[in-house]
Amino acid sequence: MTTRTRLTVLTATLAAAAMAMTGCVAGEGATSGSTSEGSTWSKDTLTVDFATYNPLSLIIKDQGWLESELGDEVAVTWVQSAGSNKANEGLRANALDVGSTAGSAALLARANGSPIKVIDVYTQPNWSALLVPTGSDITEVTDLAGRNVAATKGTDPYFFLLQALGEAGLSLEDISLQNLQHADGRGALETGAVDAWAGLDPMLSTSIYNGTAEIIYDNVSFNSYGFLNASEDFIENHADLAQLIVNAYEKARQWALDNPEETAAILAEVAGIELPIAEATIERTVIDIDPVPGEEHRAVLAVIGPIFVESGDVSNQQLIDDALDSLFYPDFVRAADPSAIG
Repeated sequence: MTTRTRLTVLTATLAAAAMAMTGCVAGEGATSGSTSEGSTWSKDTLTVDFATYNPLSLIIKDQGWLESELGDEVAVTWVQSAGSNKANEGLRANALDVGSTAGSAALLARANGSPIKVIDVYTQPNWSALLVPTGSDITEVTDLAGRNVAATKGTDPYFFLLQALGEAGLSLEDISLQNLQHADGRGALETGAVDAWAGLDPMLSTSIYNGTAEIIYDNVSFNSYGFLNASEDFIENHADLAQLIVNAYEKARQWALDNPEETAAILAEVAGIELPIAEATIERTVIDIDPVPGEEHRAVLAVIGPIFVESGDVSNQQLIDDALDSLFYPDFVRAADPSAIG
């Protein structure tokens, strides 16, 4: 594991430059010193999530970059997201300033009224698949008819399940869906409480590694990207901190590409899994991508959107269309400067 690097606190000049890059001026968004006299930052607390499905968040937390840049002026709180649905709950409740979800989950939240926007695309993961207990008589998706299937509603594995069922000519009405958090779904599969599980890495790879489960269906095109999200209020009023976080994410991206073994080791420690499982998870994750949210991500979500309407997760297609038109906020990542972190 790497030792946490301690860096110097950003000066007021750097903070002002960061706000200038994001278009913040007096009266528009965050301004320096709005928390207390002499403060460099727009507020004195920052709450961000980390998740085993978001390796860049683990690197930033491990390296202590945010704490080093913010010093004593801003208290940083890290909250672990157990799944995209939990990150969305935190954002909606203002318990998180920034949270990481699957792209599909971000679209679902925005379509159902959550005022979030995507400020960075952290990875393109192949993190979902359909698993059954080893030796099961279920060998393909059509065999799931009439069976108990675990999935976490509002997350990519759930949407993966919906797409897989649709491709096989089935729907949710043809199965008995058990809405369980990812870890509980894995446990239910391994104990025989359910017949199948729409799984998420690294738990998915763990079940395969220990021989308790096997994949019956895997399709990378059914996975949406990993989105880093913030509330509209945070974007408008705390753009200095939003820019800092995106700068850190882009520094973490390069760090992960330069240090794949260390990245896997960090994941293994946080997730409590063996190193080969973490390595397999990282191998299934594309980190070297264009992080600017745009048309290619919209195209993926445009396919998933109507499935939400059909399944009843969103009441009508117009809500999907409006969400797609307003979901992305690319300004911070376009202005990202990884070198500003230290």
